[in-house]
Amino acid sequence: MKLLRAMREPLKYVQGKDALLKFHEEMEYMGKRWLFICSNSGYKSCHDKIEKSFEGSDDFRRYEIFGGISSKGEIEKMKKIVEDDKIDTVVAVGGGSAVDTAKATAYYAKKHIVIVPTVVATDAPCTGLSVIYNDDGSFDSYLFYPTNPDAVLVDSQVIANAPVKFLIAGMGDALGTYFEGRASIRTESPSLEGTGITRTGLAIAKLCYETLRAYGSQAIKACENNVVTPALDAIIEANTYMSGVGADNVNCAAAHSFYNGLTSLGGHEAYHGSCVAFGTLVQLVLEGVPKEEFEDVQGFCLEVGLPVTLEELGVSTDEEIKTIAKNACVEGETIHNLAGDVTPDELYAAIIATDAMGKAVLGK
Repeated sequence: MKLLRAMREPLKYVQGKDALLKFHEEMEYMGKRWLFICSNSGYKSCHDKIEKSFEGSDDFRRYEIFGGISSKGEIEKMKKIVEDDKIDTVVAVGGGSAVDTAKATAYYAKKHIVIVPTVVATDAPCTGLSVIYNDDGSFDSYLFYPTNPDAVLVDSQVIANAPVKFLIAGMGDALGTYFEGRASIRTESPSLEGTGITRTGLAIAKLCYETLRAYGSQAIKACENNVVTPALDAIIEANTYMSGVGADNVNCAAAHSFYNGLTSLGGHEAYHGSCVAFGTLVQLVLEGVPKEEFEDVQGFCLEVGLPVTLEELGVSTDEEIKTIAKNACVEGETIHNLAGDVTPDELYAAIIATDAMGKAVLGK
């Protein structure tokens, strides 16, 4: 029997300049007792606005700066606070690790969860999963949830004030969404959530790419100058909602497998989104797309400052490329969602060709 097609998304998505000033007004239906799990920078950039939103309210608020990694120990610590303080709603304030910690805490404590991202470097805020680490920082597992977050609230001014490198990395992560989804639906692969893929999911993924192409470079200029413009708001929505909901309801393919292969080298410093962007170019080579489509996507990467060569990712030896190719093709990797499947040897060839075309366009 074929998989049933399904859609998953946050129950509520709120975005705009100074949206945090409306935090309580937008979320008050979730209860009276709140735990805010914050990154250091998240606390600094959001605390005062959140508190202002509670003016005139007697709601209980507790702010906790978390330990910097979504580890089992950290989640247990936060879960105990929820129980001791009789918390109704857990709120994540920060980047990916704060988001993953808060999601897991709320899930295990059976409480509401609200996500307040302070950067849009990945599409984690809207998705129904967390990456969990051991207390020593090593990868433990993916934790899949039965639902996506109750609400996501993005204050565009907070994003405009954050370093532009995070916005660009988020565009790299979002870049893969449509091409990976298109590949997955061609092979009738299941979505990230294990259901059949809907046309709606793919339509959101496609709009994500179209939005990146239309507004990417304008959004960078706005962010560099710490101002919110329609273009920046469009890219925030693409990086956060369209990419997150799109990826959840389609699937990943070669672009994310390339990233996973790269992490097996250990100690690399390139952002997740930068690796996914290059991996998207590699996937297009694997699929044998026409020159025009490859150059369109490569041109976008050049326009916004995403990598088109291995050197930009810190990969320099043939041995490293072979290691990436081997580990990106292990059993269970999403690269196997591509039509005709992919061997390590085929992936190695595509990585070499993608890098060569990147060098040629950069005149190297």
